[in-house]
Amino acid sequence: MAVKVTNDKEAFEYLKKLARERKIDLDGAKVRRSSSRFCLGVEHGDYNGTELFGVGTDRFIWMAYKPNGTKKMRLFSGNFANDGVVEFEIGKVPAPKSQEVYETWARFPYGVDYILGRAGYKLTQGIDAVLYGNIPGGGMSRSASLSLNLILSVLDANGIDEPDRMKIVDLAQLVENEYIGSPCGKLDQIMILFAREGMGTHYKPANRSIDYVPLGKGASDFRIMVMDTGTVRPGLEKSTYKIRRAECEEMVAKAKAAGFNISCLADIREQGLFDKISAKFGGSDPHLVSRMAYIYKAQQRFYQMMDAWKRGDIETVGSIFRQDGIGLRDEYAISGPELETMCDIVRTIPGVFGERMLGGGDKGAAGCLVSAGQADAAKKAIEVGYPRSRPDFADKYAVHTCKVVEGIKLFDRF
Repeated sequence: MAVKVTNDKEAFEYLKKLARERKIDLDGAKVRRSSSRFCLGVEHGDYNGTELFGVGTDRFIWMAYKPNGTKKMRLFSGNFANDGVVEFEIGKVPAPKSQEVYETWARFPYGVDYILGRAGYKLTQGIDAVLYGNIPGGGMSRSASLSLNLILSVLDANGIDEPDRMKIVDLAQLVENEYIGSPCGKLDQIMILFAREGMGTHYKPANRSIDYVPLGKGASDFRIMVMDTGTVRPGLEKSTYKIRRAECEEMVAKAKAAGFNISCLADIREQGLFDKISAKFGGSDPHLVSRMAYIYKAQQRFYQMMDAWKRGDIETVGSIFRQDGIGLRDEYAISGPELETMCDIVRTIPGVFGERMLGGGDKGAAGCLVSAGQADAAKKAIEVGYPRSRPDFADKYAVHTCKVVEGIKLFDRF
């Protein structure tokens, strides 16, 4: 039976309970809490070179940890209790992308050890750790949150201070790309690691810079709602995400070979260039042109959305969020039937400003921006409509109403 953990106090008590049951000594341990994220734009833009904007949200992974005086890593996850205590010696982990780790959450601590070692970090101190999270399993970046938490905690236990936070982002991406085999970009890691309470995070890939953007004064009171469909997404490496990324890379390669001066789809910003590439490949590769069309239009909408956020015009932010969702469904073809059912339901509720799928696609969660006064009505509509439309998931879906929070928080005691 799932454990309901909604705040730090409940999480700490549950971690203590798990530690007692597994006979793991965490007396004097620290707790690191890593958030989830909500991307406002451009979803799937990170690996295509676009600017990004999003917030940290209050669904978390909590990890209690302390150095154990040995070279052994010993970790237990309350979310994957059947895997037992994951135990290994520093520097001695299975090979990257091996079948041995394909189906276990242990691929994340294994991957962190492998990537940190390869990057030249001298790890001499193992940790004992117990962790638990309430982040839904698709759409809110649970894997990025976990990778960041593990990296920061292992470095801290070894007395290593890495001041370059963008380097931490790179390391977390490498854990997924090179060890696990998941072709993720950097959106998730950036939006979690840099998230600040009450602020939007704006990332510019041209100079790898971060700006914090407050919501304009006078914005109507609103909520971020995440609608977990109850479906299980097995991982980006096994999903349509991998196919879409390859298609985008193929479109860029073909355009370059035809003489167009671009290095990624984000370079296609002017209507004339977009029209020329569309005319060149529309007949032979219409699916690739469709993927390009989503990124092109989403970039145009991105700056409109940013301006609306700065004005406090959350209604326009929501409208653009909705347009992005239609593009993800029709042009990028990355959504899934259960995700669209959630969107169809909340779209009928007055006060829902915009809705779309979240994250990698296929399965997982959708999200919406809704006025505070209509959040309960949106939730009730889902409770009535979703089980009727998707009876196979009637006892598996969930609705999360979220706040904008700090991405990473460290507690010295718990």
